[in-house]
Amino acid sequence: MLWATPLHAAHPLITDDTGTQGKGRFQLELNTEFSNEKENEDGVSIKESDGEAAATLSYGLSDTIDLVAGLPWQWSTVKEDGTIVTDDNSVGDLGIELKWRFLENKEQGFSLAIKPGLSLPTGNEKKGFGNGRISESVMMIATQEWQHGAFHGNVGFTHNAYSEEEDNATLKKDIWHASVATELKMTEKLRAVFDIGIDSNSDKTPDTNPAYLLGGLICSVSENFDLDIGVKKGLNHADKTKTVLAGLTARF
Repeated sequence: MLWATPLHAAHPLITDDTGTQGKGRFQLELNTEFSNEKENEDGVSIKESDGEAAATLSYGLSDTIDLVAGLPWQWSTVKEDGTIVTDDNSVGDLGIELKWRFLENKEQGFSLAIKPGLSLPTGNEKKGFGNGRISESVMMIATQEWQHGAFHGNVGFTHNAYSEEEDNATLKKDIWHASVATELKMTEKLRAVFDIGIDSNSDKTPDTNPAYLLGGLICSVSENFDLDIGVKKGLNHADKTKTVLAGLTARF
C-alpha cells in the first residue's frame, strides 16, 4: 500500500498548490525517489531498498481545470545478511485526477481548489505494487501567495479497495492526509521549499501515524523548464528514515 498514493504536487513537494496550466497548456513531470532502510531483527541484518520513477502529464481543460495522469515504475529489494530475499519491480497503479480551482482572490493572493482522483489497477498487486482494484481520493487545497513566495495547505481522503485477501485482512481502506508547505524565492530562478505532513497508518494494527518533514530546491532553468531535488525525513518509526527525490518539469 506504499504505492497507492495521490499524484505529487510541484516536485519535490508532496503538498499540492492550486495552480493550473491554463487552457490548452501541457506540463510533463519526470520524477524519481529512492530510499534505503537498515535494521536488525533477532540478530539478522535486514536492508530494504526501494524507489520509484514516475511520469505525470497535466493538461489544461480550462484556465481553472487540469486533467492529470501519472504512471510510476517501482522497485523493491530486501537483503538479509547480504543475501537477496526479494527483488521485484513493476509498473504501479495509474493515477487520474481532476484539479479545479473554484475560488480565487487575486488581490489577496488567496485561492482554493479541489482535486478528486482515481487509482486504476495497472500494477502487480500480488507483488505489492498496486491495490488490484479501483480506489478513490479527494484533496482540498489552499494557497496563499505573498511577496517572497507562497504557503500551501492540503487535507485529503483516500478510499482504497483491495483484491488480495491478505491486504483486506491487514490494511485499512480509509486513509487521511494533512500537510502544509511553503515556497521561498531565494533568487529569480531559485526557490527553497519546505513541507511537513501526516497520514493515517495503513496498517490495521494500532500504531503511530507516519509523519514526514521535507526540504528541497527548485531551479527554473528557463520560464518553462525546472529542475528539482529534495530530501524527505520520517519524523517517527512509521515513515521511512530518509528518501531522496529528484526530477524535472517541462511546460508547453
